[in-house]
Formats: sequence, structure tokens, C-alpha cells
Amino acid sequence: MDLFDIDEKQHLRREEAAARLHALADALAKHNAIDFERDGKRVTVRVPDEVDLKIEVELEDDGAELEIELTW
Repeated sequence: MDLFDIDEKQHLRREEAAARLHALADALAKHNAIDFERDGKRVTVRVPDEVDLKIEVELEDDGAELEIELTW
């Protein structure tokens, strides 16, 4: 399979970002897969019962970053 890569950045209201995170969390909790679509292609990512979770927080004078990563 060719590499399927989604790397996008959007400026959203905090509530909109939370809604997207909720949708992703709901999909993880209810199913063993998450569907993504890009340029007319649909990919299903199978997620096992156990994953590694990494949370990074960076605080600087000019802003902050919160990074959440799931790997398996």
C-alpha cells in the first residue's frame, strides 16, 4: 500500500477543536477502527485493544503546544 498521509493544520475555535477530539475519542471507544478520507480516498485505520499514549506540553513566552500521540 502507498503511504497515506494526512498532515493539515487549521485555525478553529476551541469548541470546534474539542468537538473533533470528542468525535475521535468516541470512534476509538466504540470501534476498533477509524475512517479517514482525503482526496476522494477513504482509509480505515485499525486500532488494537491496547495502544501507547504520549502527551507532550510545551509552554513558551509566545505560545503553547499540546501534542497527543497514539502508537501501536
